[in-house]
Amino acid sequence: MTIKAREFIDFWIENSVHAAEPLRTAGASQDVAELTRRCIDAAKGQGISENDMQAEIGDVAEYIRIKLKAANKAENDRNRPSY
Repeated sequence: MTIKAREFIDFWIENSVHAAEPLRTAGASQDVAELTRRCIDAAKGQGISENDMQAEIGDVAEYIRIKLKAANKAENDRNRPSY
């Protein structure tokens, strides 16, 4: 089951975890608890348990927190002017 869990997690992160919008306009959620709940609910809908995901990535909320931080850093780096 962990291969299916890993494929789901990778797909879900790619499609659901995005950098903050510029100037804090409405956009992608930055609430880790909300994103975690959505991920777990979507996984259950695919027959993947939270335990299956934890076996693959560890703590789901921490994994999402790390991915969200990376997305925000990449976006900030992309928008930083180069001199």
